[in-house]
Amino acid sequence: MKYLGAMAVCALLLAGCGQKPIDASSSQSGADWPWYHGNPNGTHYSTLDQINTGNVRTLKVAWTFDSGDAFGEGDNPSDMEGNPMIIRGRLYFVSPKGRLFCLDAARGTQIWVFDPAFGDAVNTRQRLRGVSYWSDGRDERILFTFRNHLLAVDAKTGHLIDSFGHNGEVNLKAGLGRDPVSVSVSNVSPGVVYKNLIIMGSTGNTPGHIRAYDVRTGAMKWIFHTIPQPGEVGYDTWPKDAWKTAMGANAWSGLTLDPESGLVFAPLGSAGMGSKDFYGGDREGDNLFGTSLVALDANTGKRVWHFQLVKHDIWDRDPPTPPTLITVNGVPAVAQTTKAGLVFILDRKTGKPLYPVQEVHPPASDIPGEVTSPTQVMPLKPLPYNRQQLTADNLTNRTPEAHAAVAKTFATLRSRGPFDPPSLGGTVLLPGMDGGAEWGGASYDPTSGILYINSNEMAWILKVKKQPPMIGGRSGYALYQNTCAACHGVDRKGSPPEFPSLVGVDHRLSGEQMARQIANGGGRMPGFGGQYSPEDIKAIVGYLSGDPAQQAKPAPDYPSTDNDAYVFDGYAKFLDPEGYPAIAPPWGVLSALDVNTGQYLWQIPLGEYPELHDPSTGSENYGGAVVTKGGLLFIAATVYDNQFRAFNKKTGKLLWQTTLPAAGAATPATYSVKGRQYVVIGAGGGKNAKDKPGGSIVAYTLP
Repeated sequence: MKYLGAMAVCALLLAGCGQKPIDASSSQSGADWPWYHGNPNGTHYSTLDQINTGNVRTLKVAWTFDSGDAFGEGDNPSDMEGNPMIIRGRLYFVSPKGRLFCLDAARGTQIWVFDPAFGDAVNTRQRLRGVSYWSDGRDERILFTFRNHLLAVDAKTGHLIDSFGHNGEVNLKAGLGRDPVSVSVSNVSPGVVYKNLIIMGSTGNTPGHIRAYDVRTGAMKWIFHTIPQPGEVGYDTWPKDAWKTAMGANAWSGLTLDPESGLVFAPLGSAGMGSKDFYGGDREGDNLFGTSLVALDANTGKRVWHFQLVKHDIWDRDPPTPPTLITVNGVPAVAQTTKAGLVFILDRKTGKPLYPVQEVHPPASDIPGEVTSPTQVMPLKPLPYNRQQLTADNLTNRTPEAHAAVAKTFATLRSRGPFDPPSLGGTVLLPGMDGGAEWGGASYDPTSGILYINSNEMAWILKVKKQPPMIGGRSGYALYQNTCAACHGVDRKGSPPEFPSLVGVDHRLSGEQMARQIANGGGRMPGFGGQYSPEDIKAIVGYLSGDPAQQAKPAPDYPSTDNDAYVFDGYAKFLDPEGYPAIAPPWGVLSALDVNTGQYLWQIPLGEYPELHDPSTGSENYGGAVVTKGGLLFIAATVYDNQFRAFNKKTGKLLWQTTLPAAGAATPATYSVKGRQYVVIGAGGGKNAKDKPGGSIVAYTLP
C-alpha cells in the first residue's frame, strides 16, 4: 500500500471512530480544505460542484466574521493574507494581529480564539498566510508561527500544548548554526506536515535552512543547508566560508509536498538579503541554492535534485510561491511560476525540464566588483505569461501628459530585457519586483491539465548607488541613516504600504514596541538585535520619537564599515505623475495554460482602477485562485477594486463578482458542511494606501 501521509492515516482512524474522514487526496480537496492551498500538492483544486457555472450568479453572503484586529491606514495599514483552513465544519484563520481563530464554518460564529502575543499590543504588520494541521486520530493540532516562534495549539480547545517545545513554543532562531542573537527569523507561510514532521521554511535576516520538527515534541529532526557548508553540494559556488556569514536562500513562500513519493519541494529565495539582493560583489559565484527549486527527501532532508532558476541573482527573482504538482502527458511533474513571468515545468522525480529551455547570454554588469553569471536559462516553452522588455512604443498612453512624462524618464533608463543588471542610472525591471507571479500561487485542474496563473505586469526601476560613507557617532540619526534608510528612506517616508512611512511612528507605537520591532524584526523587516546594543536601539527610538539629543547630524566618516562598495537605492515602481503604471495596460493578467501542450488557452486582464472606468487595464493582484469541478475559478486578489470574482474556467468569461469590505489580497477556500457548499475569502486589504484595511472573513453560498 502506498503511503498517503499523515492526513490519510488520520482519515482511516477517524473513520473507525465514527467521525467524518478527511479527504486526503494529494491533488484535490473535497468537503474539507485541510491544507494551505487545499491539498499537499498545492493545486488549489476542489471536487465540489454544487456551486457551478449555471448557478454561481445567485451566490449570496452566508456570513461575515470580523476579527476586529485591523489597524492603521494610509501609509501603515495592517493586512490579512491567509488562506483559511476548514476541517470537519471548523474554520481556522489568522487575524491581522496574529490571533488564531476557530469558527463554526457553517454559521461563522466563534468557537475559540488564541492570542500568541498573550495580551501584548500588536501594532506592526504580521503577514501570516496560513496554518498547518496534524492529527493521529485522537490528538488534533494546529501549528502556526508568530514572530520567531512555532506554536502548537489544540485544534478542539484552542489551548497551547505545553508538551510541544518549551511551553508550547519552538524558538526558530535556534538550531541554525549561528548565534541566535545575530539572526531574525519569522515565517509568513505555514509549514507542511508529513507523517509526524512539520517541515518549515523561513524569512528574515537568516540563513534560509529548511528544518523539520517533531509535531509532538517540537524537537528538530533534520536540517538542509540552503547555504552549503564544506563538503556539501554547491559549496564551491560561493566564496570560501560564506556559509558562516551569508544570509538568504530561504523558502519564504512555503513548501509543496508529494506524500506518495515522500518528496518535499522548496522554492528558495535569492542569495542576498535586503540591499544585498541587488549587489553581489561579496558573493561571487552562482550561489547555490539561491533562487532555486530543490527537491528533498521529506524523511531525512537529503537533497534529491535541484534546478537553479537564476544564477547569482541580483534582481530579486526568487520564486514567489510554492510550486504546483501537475501531470504532463502522464508524467508526474512540478510547475514553478516566477516573478519574471516564466513557468518552468520539470520532471517531478529528476528535476529535468519537460519542455525545451535555452541558455542565454545576458549583458555583464558595469558596476565595479559585480561579477554576473555569463549564462542564464529561460524556457522556450511555455512562453512567458508577461512581457519581458519595456520599449518606447509600449509606454502608457493613458493621457498625452502621462505619456510625455514617462517617456522623458524612460529615455534616461536602461531597458535591455531579462537579466539586464542593476545600474547607477537605473535599469527597467519588467515584470517588476512584485512579479509576474506572486505568493498566491498557480491553480491547477487535474481533470483538464489547465494551470491558471494570475500575475502583475508592471515595470520597476532598479538602481544601485555607491555605498554612502558611514555617518560618524552613535546618535539615533546616524544609526538610522546607516541602517534603516535603505528601506524607509532618508526622509523616513518609506515606500508604502510595503515599506511603511516612519513619520509619526511614535504616535502609533510605544517606545517599547519600537525597540522590540527593531531588535526582533518581523515580516520583511530583519531584526538588528545582534548588530546594535540596547543603547543603540534606544537611540534610534529616540530619533524616531523626536528626541532632540538624537537628531545630531555629524559629518560622514569614511570608509564605510560595510564591505559592499555599492548598495541598493530603494524600491521604486515606474509610475506616471498620477501614480498609474508607466507601461501600457494590461497591468494585471489571468492566464490559462494547457500544460500538456505548453500553449495558453486564454489570457485576460484581471482587476481595474474604478476611477478609470476601464476594465481592460487590469491591476496589481496578490493572492491566488481556487478552481472547482463545478467549472469555476474563484479569485479576489485585486487590490484597487475590492472585487471577488468567479470566471468560467474553460473560457475566462466573468460569471459573478461582488464587492468585499476590504481588498481580498488572499487566496480563497471552498468547502462543504452538511451538504452545502461555501466559498470563503479573507478581506484584509493592506496593499492600497487609499483604503482602510480590514480583518474580516466573508463566506458565500447559494440561496
